[in-house]
Amino acid sequence: MWKYFLKRFLLIFPTLLGITFLVFLISHFAPGGPLNSEIAKLKGSSNLAGASTKQISQEEIELIKKRLHLDKPAPVAYLYWLKQIVQFDLGESRLHSRKVSELIVEKLPVSLFFGLSGFFLTYLICIPLGIQKALKEGSRFDFITSFIIFFTYSLPVFAFAMLLLYLFASGEVFSFFPLGHEVSDFYEELSTWGKVKDRLAHMFLPVICYVVGSFAVLTLLMKNSLLDQIAKEYVRTALSKGLSFSDSIFQHAFRNSLIPIATGFGSNLTLIFSGSLFIELVFNIDGMGLLSFEAVRERDTDLMMGLLLAQSFLGLIGKIVSDLCYILIDPRIDFE
Repeated sequence: MWKYFLKRFLLIFPTLLGITFLVFLISHFAPGGPLNSEIAKLKGSSNLAGASTKQISQEEIELIKKRLHLDKPAPVAYLYWLKQIVQFDLGESRLHSRKVSELIVEKLPVSLFFGLSGFFLTYLICIPLGIQKALKEGSRFDFITSFIIFFTYSLPVFAFAMLLLYLFASGEVFSFFPLGHEVSDFYEELSTWGKVKDRLAHMFLPVICYVVGSFAVLTLLMKNSLLDQIAKEYVRTALSKGLSFSDSIFQHAFRNSLIPIATGFGSNLTLIFSGSLFIELVFNIDGMGLLSFEAVRERDTDLMMGLLLAQSFLGLIGKIVSDLCYILIDPRIDFE
């Protein structure tokens, strides 16, 4: 088994090379690439199609191309970027005029704070709820919770976020929570307990939106997985030997039903890092989701590639963590 995991770790590097190379090519050849974005910025135009206020000479354009390595073939330009990465330098963001690594370190705690809170709360709610729905299938409890689950699942995340703001933060109905941001403007003036309460008040509604994003899928996956295990022969055998129904479920079926749940660990790890654009926009949270959107919109190559590298690396690590969870759940699993 250790050989398998060693192979998976070694495969991370060629996989990252493939991912970053393809995205690098697309970003350079797509309309409105980094050259057009830089020229528009120098002209003082608000967008690539806007009226220019300054004429750019061909010599200046050639200098921009040379600085961005666009005067060379795309594979050669990619090698320049790769050389920079090997030296542990993610480059400098043209949009923010700061090092990419500094921006990631600054924005990452915000997304981690909300992402990890939503991640743990989702599993703490969905796994017990899925178990109860499986054990009470067809009951009134199962029907009511299914209605709530499908109702929340049918709502787009941004619409649900705006609904929560209107109901609980706008003052039109209630004003229990602040309208947005991570903390209040007077956060530093508060006592320790006041800071805790302020954090909790600001995080409550965004975290609820994070939970709703994967709430329905995870709950129904847990329910259906457990029902599938209950119907199998080994559970009926345990019951026929005198083991109680609850012991048969929690000593045998429950552990096997967690295997499909472990599959989502990899993707969730990436979501924790990348944040959610819609949630950050609605709640005015300055996190990784908004930073990634700005990088793509402004064709900020170094920032975009730095974020892609980090997110892809975490995604690949997450897949390995999922495989490790399979073994912890059922040691009989052999990937060899």
